[in-house]
Amino acid sequence: MAQIPNLDNAPVNLTSIREQSQKELLNILKNVRGKKCLVIDPKLGDSLSLIIQTSILKEHGVELRHLTGDPIQTDCSKVVYLVHAQPKLMRFICSNIHNDVSKGLQREYHVYFVPRRTVVCEKVLEEEKLHHMITIGEYPLYIVPMDEDVLSFELDLSYKECQVDGDTSSLWHIAKAIHKLEFSFGVIPNVRAKGKASVRVADILNRMQSEEPVNSSDTVVPEINTLILLDREVDMVTPLCSQLTYEGLLDEFLHINNGSVELDASIMGLQQEGKKTKVPLNSTDKLFKEIRDLNFEVVVQILRQKATSMKQDYTEMTTTTQTVSELKDFVKKLNSLPEMTRHINLAQHLSKFTSKPSFLGQLDMEHTIVEAQSYDICFDYIEELIHKQEPLTTVLRLLILFSNTNSGLPKKHFDYFRRELLHSYGFEHIAMLNNLEKAGLFKKQESKSNWLTVKRALQLVVEDTDTANPNDIAYVFSGYAPLSVRLVQHAIRSGWRPVEEILRLLPGPHLEMKRGGFSSSPSFDTLSGVSTSIAKVPDGRRALVLVVFVGGVTFAEISALRFFSAQVCHNCCQFLNVS
Repeated sequence: MAQIPNLDNAPVNLTSIREQSQKELLNILKNVRGKKCLVIDPKLGDSLSLIIQTSILKEHGVELRHLTGDPIQTDCSKVVYLVHAQPKLMRFICSNIHNDVSKGLQREYHVYFVPRRTVVCEKVLEEEKLHHMITIGEYPLYIVPMDEDVLSFELDLSYKECQVDGDTSSLWHIAKAIHKLEFSFGVIPNVRAKGKASVRVADILNRMQSEEPVNSSDTVVPEINTLILLDREVDMVTPLCSQLTYEGLLDEFLHINNGSVELDASIMGLQQEGKKTKVPLNSTDKLFKEIRDLNFEVVVQILRQKATSMKQDYTEMTTTTQTVSELKDFVKKLNSLPEMTRHINLAQHLSKFTSKPSFLGQLDMEHTIVEAQSYDICFDYIEELIHKQEPLTTVLRLLILFSNTNSGLPKKHFDYFRRELLHSYGFEHIAMLNNLEKAGLFKKQESKSNWLTVKRALQLVVEDTDTANPNDIAYVFSGYAPLSVRLVQHAIRSGWRPVEEILRLLPGPHLEMKRGGFSSSPSFDTLSGVSTSIAKVPDGRRALVLVVFVGGVTFAEISALRFFSAQVCHNCCQFLNVS
């Protein structure tokens, strides 16, 4: 299991959230007396690794297995399935139980749904005539602390479910998670939402508060001052651009999963040929915390400087007589050597990708598309990639970015690209292209694009960005400021009213409202745009803003929010990011 992140420096008590989830899981296991086999779906296993250590599970008589289509190999007479509510997983469970029955094995079965049971899944168990053999329960894991300022709803498929399948159940899940946070930290008094799904979440959250109210009083100031809900649909440009922060690039090329990356052990200098190793990436690693949000160009320079400094210190140690105090300082530096080695290895591996002409060409084209002033050049570049049969993911990212900034493509060009993609990559991708069209990501142009107006009004392209000493969030994409974070900046500095015309050009409705009886809490609506005027909540603390991305967030956007909090509104607020 991955390393559990240290949450001591979190802006609110996230440790209590984690401990509550841990306690609820252990109560489930205690209720099944004796030795038991805990079977979890693999995705859930990654989430649990951030909540509880394997050793604690073993102390409670648990034998751990992952759920697959294959029979469970265990001697335990009691089997506890802990799974997301997905029909596919129900079929795996049914297959396992049918296999046990055919072998004459008598076992006690428990199925706990995460975070709640669904009629569809229970129907599968009934159809297989196994419902009577199973004890059903729920494990209400709605939110997982990923790091000291990042929480996750663990809803990997929510964007597809909402946009393609028409299944909006994840919105209830998001509202429930926020409401659970309110039971710990108080009713959030100021709410802003942009996008159809976000406005719906705000509505469900209000309904939950009226049906199951969080006890609040005017004398207790809530720990979270403002909730900003943003649909991923509102800004699909940002996730299609290549992230250029250290953490962002690690995700681009190595795919960060629940706070760690899995890669060949040889990359990390380990003598384990052909084996994989997991590298934890969270703020417990002090060096990672220092460099994670920096542009990768700067990270390489910093690591080089630190390595050179350590080498000089070592030379001085071996050639001159040192005092006890100097020896102590040197030993202290040596303690950071494993972290140094880890990130030098990772950076060296990333450099193999970032130095490739194909990647540099892709970056140039992304910036050209975002500039939205060279349609023909962009068209020709994407056409050439398709004919060269470059990786499909690379082609689709640029094509969807091109489609988004142009509000779709003219029918002639849309049909042409669709046909060329199927000819080059195979007709098995026709369902995927249909889904992209259904989600509005790759579509025919029906109206004139608003992108140029939005780009100029919100200053999304910043010329001559200094990545080493940035003064704007645009450094995370080396010149492009994430639209989503620009909206957060406006929400905090002066509210959304001054940019209301621009908000109307973006997908979905928007709302701003006050909740509860907290008239003493500072509302961003009343401010004149000077960020320091929201510096403190009534008891003197910095205001805490909960930014919720409905449909996913990139690491570069999180880095931009951290930069904004630390550099620009250092005295006014800090952010807690959820997706």
